[in-house]
Amino acid sequence: MKSFYSFIGEAWNSPREGYVGALRQGRLKAWRRDMTAQRIERPTRLDRARALGYKAKQGIAMARVKVRRGGLRKSRYVRGRKTSKMGMKKITMAKSIQRIAEERAGRRFPNMEVLNSYWVGEDGRHKWYEVILVDPSHPAIKSDKDLNWTTQGVHRGRAQRGRTSAGKKGRGLRKKGLGTEKTRPGIGAHDGKGK
Repeated sequence: MKSFYSFIGEAWNSPREGYVGALRQGRLKAWRRDMTAQRIERPTRLDRARALGYKAKQGIAMARVKVRRGGLRKSRYVRGRKTSKMGMKKITMAKSIQRIAEERAGRRFPNMEVLNSYWVGEDGRHKWYEVILVDPSHPAIKSDKDLNWTTQGVHRGRAQRGRTSAGKKGRGLRKKGLGTEKTRPGIGAHDGKGK
């Protein structure tokens, strides 16, 4: 027997088709007019939000964040430098687009901490992520056994310090063992040889 969340997940596996695809164009038109970090009442992808720690209770908020999309490019220079380092085809970003979205949400709502985020849409110019925010000073969060770890001071500003899931991935901390000796304690360690 399939759960309700599995049906939502299947629909979002191919967001251009089905009921998600039918709603897509209208949603993107409305989202383009919104602020960069827009507070929303409830998550668009309930299955994904629940998996990442969302609960429908006081002390938890949702924000939809708009960020630019595309890689980094440079104009072609004339001479006097190593052409392989020119970056005409590709430059690897130091931060992912998702991490930038989390940081924007953290700055927009300074009394809250970023718990996690997930993708909800994109067009030719922008990507949209929904960010789960937690108020660490709220009594409902302090008494929640799953979320009360956010009340500790060590987690303050976790999005800006790369402590979220997207932040850890960008810092190269998902891998462990052989070949990752220089990624810890951070990518700036070991003369910047981490990652």
